[in-house]
Amino acid sequence: MNLFDRADFDAFVTGLAGVTLVDQWESHVAKVGDKVFTLLHRGDEGANICIKVTEESFEILTSLEGIGQAPYFAKRKWVSITDKASLPAEELVHYVKRSYDLVAEGLTRKLKNELGIVPLA
Repeated sequence: MNLFDRADFDAFVTGLAGVTLVDQWESHVAKVGDKVFTLLHRGDEGANICIKVTEESFEILTSLEGIGQAPYFAKRKWVSITDKASLPAEELVHYVKRSYDLVAEGLTRKLKNELGIVPLA
């Protein structure tokens, strides 16, 4: 699976409970409960995926080539991963899923139930 490919990106994120996709900010944006958890942007210089991460993951990821703080996201815990980054595809999938979990954790219990989000054990 190549999450930098829009079809693969869509297939993966829509497999998660309560996800909607919109095109905004010149990007393809995935939301859960109307809150962004990842976006795919394709530009002249390639593609990048932005995700929310923990503070520890932020430190680890931003030390890698091709990964930096996400532009336009005011909070420090968002990273932008380019399609040239030295991050294996399975790790990217893990981090996108973790971003979903981080954002979904902040939703109300009622909304999680409405969206069919199962609480983490």
